[in-house]
Amino acid sequence: MTHSTFSWKALLVTAALTLPTLAVAAEPGMAKGGMLVDHKGMTLYTFDKDKDGKSNCNGDPCETNWPPLKAESTDKPAGKWKVITREDQTSQWAYEGKPVYTFKNDKAAGDKSGDGKGDVWHVIKP
Repeated sequence: MTHSTFSWKALLVTAALTLPTLAVAAEPGMAKGGMLVDHKGMTLYTFDKDKDGKSNCNGDPCETNWPPLKAESTDKPAGKWKVITREDQTSQWAYEGKPVYTFKNDKAAGDKSGDGKGDVWHVIKP
């Protein structure tokens, strides 16, 4: 193996190991139609009873009706988004410090039937 072949292989291996750490994670939601939606286009909500980046929507029926926007344990904060740990030790996305949810009765992208429910659920408007 020549010196130039070895250097070229070393460079390729270094690049292959470095590139994944440079990748930027996509934010879990995006603005569409004046509100935030997930990557499937489903409306995202906040809950007034959540405080200090902690979800107070745990167990049935709350969590069944308002599924948390789950995050992977490897997800990292991005922009106004951060990852919080729920009571059951799973990860959930929070937007500007508020845990984020979808609503089970929203059936199609853009539905926002949960807005104003119980005067405590609100569409997120960026």
